[in-house]
Amino acid sequence: MREPIDAAEVARAIAPWRVRLLAETGSTNSDVAKAARLGESEGLVVIAEHQTAGRGRQGRAWVSTPRAGVWLSVLLRPAVDTSRWGWLPLLTGVALADTVPGSSLKWPNDLLLNGRKAAGILAEAIVPGAVVVGIGLNVSQTADELPPGVNATSLQLEGAKEERTHLAIDLVRNLKERYRDWAGLREDYLARCDTIGRRVRVLLPGDDEITGKATTVDDDGRLIVRSDDGRLCPIAAGDVTHVR
Repeated sequence: MREPIDAAEVARAIAPWRVRLLAETGSTNSDVAKAARLGESEGLVVIAEHQTAGRGRQGRAWVSTPRAGVWLSVLLRPAVDTSRWGWLPLLTGVALADTVPGSSLKWPNDLLLNGRKAAGILAEAIVPGAVVVGIGLNVSQTADELPPGVNATSLQLEGAKEERTHLAIDLVRNLKERYRDWAGLREDYLARCDTIGRRVRVLLPGDDEITGKATTVDDDGRLIVRSDDGRLCPIAAGDVTHVR
């Protein structure tokens, strides 16, 4: 039996940030976005035991089996210049990697365990000054509960830590710590990013494509790819495939 997340324990652990635990919702990102538009202050964390309309990047559906993962969104009102907001999904990725030992990151928004996707991140600027960061972490799904045709996994399948209340606490605490102090973020991200040094294929907006070697992430959080024709290409958004 899958136990519920203990909202009271999470609330005590993450204060002064606030938590709302929902038995079911469409999308935690949508819930936090609504709160942001109504003027909610930074630090609201909405966690759902089940999402019926969870979203990934580029409008993709996110499957969130009831009580089988940590599905949460956080309202941030960053004090840094908007030019640095592109770092927020990467900062969140570092917090995720801090939470899940043995994991690595795939630019820009995936957490990998043994090369398979265990978590995703969706950051959305909602109103001036506000960003919603959503995280979906697969915890106890069995293989037949994961979407077919996707290279996905769960903590349980990989033999990793899987108690959801403490995972939620650790994740929010790590996010708070990284968000409070951005010093060394690029170096920490590069140390955890499995994309760097790999041959990649990048599908860009507009269906353009680049293949080459991922060399680094620049100061703006963009992936730098040395294309097969020798160009250095900064990628701000795109779908990355690690080419074996």
